[in-house]
Amino acid sequence: MIGHTFIEVFQNKVAELEKKFRQIKFLGQGTIYPDRIESAQPSKFASKIKSHHNVTLPEKMKLKLIEPLKDFYKDEVRQLGKELRIPDQILNRHPFPGPGLAIRILGEITEERLKILREADYIFIEELKRSGYYDKTWQAFAALIPVKAVGVMGDARTYEYLISLRAVTSVDAMTADWARLPDELLERISARIMNEVRGVNRVLYDISQKPPATIEYE
Repeated sequence: MIGHTFIEVFQNKVAELEKKFRQIKFLGQGTIYPDRIESAQPSKFASKIKSHHNVTLPEKMKLKLIEPLKDFYKDEVRQLGKELRIPDQILNRHPFPGPGLAIRILGEITEERLKILREADYIFIEELKRSGYYDKTWQAFAALIPVKAVGVMGDARTYEYLISLRAVTSVDAMTADWARLPDELLERISARIMNEVRGVNRVLYDISQKPPATIEYE
């Protein structure tokens, strides 16, 4: 659903722009080789691991797809970026999926869950940048686990969601290891999320490697 909406938005914008400018024929995407591997695009024998990548698109599109980086790994893409003198702030930004937070919510996607996750993720990334660990990790994000657990706030019982924090180190995204963040940093992040984000009473840290886990949750 998200993949099809993704293209519909572009095609609607194209129709709007073509009223003022010349015809638009192409859509450029930053698909890289691991995206194709995990979406079973390299061959008919490959197993489909993840469906969120932007290679899962409608068969009929008005725009012709151009993917100049589709045969490169992430580290190779960044090397190309250095050759093109792209600023480090852009070049070293953590990967962010096209569908956004939708693939970091397991189960039904609601406005409430999106709000909770958006706030928790902001705190996580903000604290990583403040501590200097943002540039030491390959990718970091928060995910919402749609299971509620019992907690306590003041003298009252709470029954709220779980937030899972994921931070990994990697080279090419084909394999990844969980980042060894300092205990005091994780404690500060956890405390801020539970104190500042309504709807959360537990924060977990994901220590799974890839494989067998993937970096993203969907």
